[in-house]
Amino acid sequence: MQSAQFHRRSFIAAWAALLLMPRRLRAQEVTKMFPSQRPDPAARRLVSKAVEAEIARVSALIADPELAWLFQNCLPNTLDTTVFMGEAEGLPDAFVITGDIPCLWLRDSAAQLRPYLHLAKQDADLTRLFRGLIRRHARCVLIDPYANAFMRDPAAMSNLDWAKVDRTEMKPGVAERKWEVDSLCYVLRLACDYWQVSGDSEPFDATFAAAAKAIVATFKTQQRFSGVGPYRFQRRSDQPTETTLAGVGVPTKKTGLIHSAFRPSDDACTFPCNIPGNLFAVATLRELAALADGVLRDAAFADEARALADEVEAAVYKHGTMVLPDGRQVFAYETDGYGNHLFMDDANVPSLLGLAYLRCVRVDNPLWRATADAVWSDANPWFFSGKAAAGVGGPHIGEGQVWPMSIIVRALSSDDDAVIAGALKTLRASHAGTGFMHEAFDQDDPAKFTRKWFAWVNGLFGELVVKVANERSHLLAATYA
Repeated sequence: MQSAQFHRRSFIAAWAALLLMPRRLRAQEVTKMFPSQRPDPAARRLVSKAVEAEIARVSALIADPELAWLFQNCLPNTLDTTVFMGEAEGLPDAFVITGDIPCLWLRDSAAQLRPYLHLAKQDADLTRLFRGLIRRHARCVLIDPYANAFMRDPAAMSNLDWAKVDRTEMKPGVAERKWEVDSLCYVLRLACDYWQVSGDSEPFDATFAAAAKAIVATFKTQQRFSGVGPYRFQRRSDQPTETTLAGVGVPTKKTGLIHSAFRPSDDACTFPCNIPGNLFAVATLRELAALADGVLRDAAFADEARALADEVEAAVYKHGTMVLPDGRQVFAYETDGYGNHLFMDDANVPSLLGLAYLRCVRVDNPLWRATADAVWSDANPWFFSGKAAAGVGGPHIGEGQVWPMSIIVRALSSDDDAVIAGALKTLRASHAGTGFMHEAFDQDDPAKFTRKWFAWVNGLFGELVVKVANERSHLLAATYA
């Protein structure tokens, strides 16, 4: 846990003084008060003219200088600090680290590029980046579809101290081998969204097709109709969320749901059938089917992906809902198929709260609406409300810790001005003087936070501000002191 000095009262007094200054002097003073936290231009990992233009466009709409400063620091953070471009077999290769951990997580890296997706056609450097990461993902999946994180050198063994002695089949190129269904979903989401937005079919070669087929095969294996499959994982740890019972998790009734050993938080599942992950699989399998028809020209594979999506979706609605003590019907977070359900939510996405954001359900879906309301309440044991903020956390950090990611995802899913404005105000007050978002912070004191460099949440915050600029720009014309 890190801490930083942060004196909000001095900022408020300074803003009052700024309002009395001429515009030219005001701009100079704002720059002094909020110096850029980005690396010097020569030190940035990748520079995109389209992204820089987007930063300028949106910043011009933001009246609050601190909010503008946060946006300017956060949106380009992935490009500034986490991208390593190269070539593999004469084609673009992109290795994208999470931030303070120098490995590529399939989930994080895909999510980190999402804020730039709408600009991909406008910038050759972004095109090269997307192509490179899609190709890197495909090669990673073919190394091991059960791994969640990978090394830059595909011949290297893990350099993560906590993963080196895991009881699992660690292959060269694998950094960590926690089986999480959402990791493979994110590979599909990145690829399919890029194709839909750009129309570019160039990265979808035989390697990608082989990886896509490995993903579908892995999902089918982990329905566990014919045994538990080849995956096993155990870790020596004093935290039960770091390992699995007997290497595979608790017993389940086989219903068609895909089993996962770990959640998107990298914490072990209580019950192996994680409902947000399964709904994300349904959505991305259907997207894959469209790509298989339109680009891979493989109708049989497209039909296979659609059939699996239909089967999993039916299982979710039959076995993945529950009734809360107050009588509300909601999606469960996890189930074992025997009728045992867990209601909670975790800030990491896919989450119950994030189902509409991920296009797994419509935003007006009544079952999801009831679920989201319950998540943002004391019905969820990992919802916290303190002096500084209210939001969802999770077992990964512990009680009383609010994740900015949950606040952002709720705002991204909302059509309520008050919810969105409230999120902007809270997020603006949460950075503890660093100019960036964090993994989590204390519900009563944002100066107590984890992960100073966490690129996914920085980009997610940038994505929210761009969405507000495009759809509700009047909210950026306000100040949030």
